[in-house]
Amino acid sequence: MRIITRPDFDGIVCAVLLYDILNISEPVRWVEPYEMEIEASKIKEGDIIANLPYAENCSLWFDHHISNQIDKSFNGAFKIAPSAAGIIYEYYKNQFSRDFNELISEVDKIDSADFSIEEILYPERFPYIMLYLTISNINKTDELYWNKLINMLAKYDIDIIMANKEVQERCNLVIKQNKKYKEHIEKYTTINKKITITDFRSFNIAPKGNRFLIYSIFPESIVSVKIRFDKDNKEKVILSLGQNIFNRKCKINLGTLAAKYDGGGHQGAGSCSFHINDSEKKIAEIIEILKKNEDIDI
Repeated sequence: MRIITRPDFDGIVCAVLLYDILNISEPVRWVEPYEMEIEASKIKEGDIIANLPYAENCSLWFDHHISNQIDKSFNGAFKIAPSAAGIIYEYYKNQFSRDFNELISEVDKIDSADFSIEEILYPERFPYIMLYLTISNINKTDELYWNKLINMLAKYDIDIIMANKEVQERCNLVIKQNKKYKEHIEKYTTINKKITITDFRSFNIAPKGNRFLIYSIFPESIVSVKIRFDKDNKEKVILSLGQNIFNRKCKINLGTLAAKYDGGGHQGAGSCSFHINDSEKKIAEIIEILKKNEDIDI
């Protein structure tokens, strides 16, 4: 029996809950959504998929992404909700070994991007948000850290976790990265009809930082588009879409739009990827759709 989830805060909390409620001894299998097509052939009976697309042969599936909705029967639970962890918590209600209400409230807030401007500009004042920002899915070498967070969140209150030496070091790094990331956003972003387009393709490895910072820099925008190369495959272009969390006037379901290009996501955020030869055409198509925001409801 394995937990198969993605390396973000929601995925980590899903693992915390599943380890608490089920008899699981194997380590988490960390998988990105775009890897699931390949990973599907390796799914076996007993596997539990959380916060990722459904795959045949799994014994349980929990998810909340609209682009992953299926029309077949399965064991587990799916619904459009703030987080996949919240769905698991509801599914096994009152069966957990400890009170996870605060953790679920925070993961719901974070995964649905229900932030204030203060939380974006000064995340160091908000422990759960700061912890969330230390989780990067860029490097598989961070698996030890993701697993460490599962163990700590299962046992300790947030104050004890934030006092951990490694967590503190990562928090300090995040603060430095965000300062530099803000400079990169300002330099590499253009605006087209209230759409911010941040193009990081000139970088070997795209800058990383708090993805919501862009909305504090360009508050008049409605949608953000970020373009970058895959760090391991320069023939692959990745496109990320996001609704301005402080100006929620986007009528287009970004997850559904991304799904039309073999990606996926939520109402307010989505991503997809293209081969470099097709990228210019498809990026232009998506931007044209976003520019018609007032007339289109996908």
